[in-house]
Amino acid sequence: MTVDPAAAPLEVDPLLDDPETRIIVCCGSGGVGKTTTAAALGVRAAERGRKVVVLTIDPARRLAQSMGIDSLDNTPRQVKGIEGPGELHAMMLDMKRTFDEIVEAHADQDRARAILENPFYQSLSAGFAGTQEYMAMEKLGQLRAREEWDLIVVDTPPSRSALDFLDAPKRLGSFLDGKFIRLLMAPAKMGGRAGMKFLNVGMSMMTGTLGKLLGGQFLRDVQTFVAAMDTMFGGFRTRADATYRLLQAPGTAFLVVAAPERDALREAAYFVERLAAEEMPLAGLVLNRVHGSGAARLSAERARAAAENLEEGRIVDQGHGKNGVREAASPAGSSPDSPDPGPGQLPHQETESQTLEQPSVNQLTAGLLRLHAERMQVLKREQRTRDRFTALHPEVPVTEVAALPGDVHDLAGLRAIGDRLAGGSPATGAA
Repeated sequence: MTVDPAAAPLEVDPLLDDPETRIIVCCGSGGVGKTTTAAALGVRAAERGRKVVVLTIDPARRLAQSMGIDSLDNTPRQVKGIEGPGELHAMMLDMKRTFDEIVEAHADQDRARAILENPFYQSLSAGFAGTQEYMAMEKLGQLRAREEWDLIVVDTPPSRSALDFLDAPKRLGSFLDGKFIRLLMAPAKMGGRAGMKFLNVGMSMMTGTLGKLLGGQFLRDVQTFVAAMDTMFGGFRTRADATYRLLQAPGTAFLVVAAPERDALREAAYFVERLAAEEMPLAGLVLNRVHGSGAARLSAERARAAAENLEEGRIVDQGHGKNGVREAASPAGSSPDSPDPGPGQLPHQETESQTLEQPSVNQLTAGLLRLHAERMQVLKREQRTRDRFTALHPEVPVTEVAALPGDVHDLAGLRAIGDRLAGGSPATGAA
């Protein structure tokens, strides 16, 4: 599979070397190699002289293994073995710990303790829809504000839809600053009998219904949480808006990662359109796990025809008769005039074994030709899928990363991926 000359190549090294590039966001659908791409970019940027931190939200924890780190957590850890003047740090988002840090930073000690111990908060911080994506953005904002790293590479959450990554900050911010929360906050704000009267009259129907469904204790936990978080709600929306503006800033670059498959590229196309609508800077598309062949000149049709000829030839060879096959298969030093075997020998079995030797070679060759034909069909399908994306988005620069025979599990493998990312080389000869 080769890069379409009409599509602009994605130049990765200039992007990594540019001091104005401060954030690279790797996004796309699940299972396309975002984590490996983010890690490879981090290694390459560090070895080219930048101080880099890679933030991953991948639950498989492959990043730690490939970088030689025992484990990753919410604190950046330096990666050893970088061959260059820069530094590489890596971390894995701890969603709940990040939420706890927000509470601790924006509430006094007593109020923070009340919030952290609240059952509703514990459920919200551990599993509320969109919390992971929101906390990824919170952590990105924290890292950027520290001005400690030249470059932050973000591996986006493995969401069902890539759009969750963009929507979550606004969604959670709206929830925490929305009408439902303000309604629950009203009794606490009014206080005393007036507050209880409002609660009893204005919320009686809602609390009655929710109480039956969820239990009265749950509602009390929610109201206690809301009262304790009162002064923080505005901060969630403010930080969400600030992070959103950070994603739109010129120093941010989005890389959409996709596999050369119809569903993945359809998701990539949708995400490209969304980024354009939100005026977010798209650097290009990384087409990952592209297949290739070292014998691309041999088409699938010719390979299948050759396989059929070999198989038919094997049948014809057997038709020459036992005497002819025996002559072809006789070992060195023997002849057709050799005496008959003595007692105890099995001439028929020996001859049959010899007759199978040459046909088995043909059969193996025919099998390899058929495998090549299947590979060429895969290449053709991938090229067709890629061409459809390029036709829809000719303005998007593209680089291809050849499929590797195994998983990446060390820095050497990440360097190899980085070389492919920067070179944009075709997948010719790829395993």
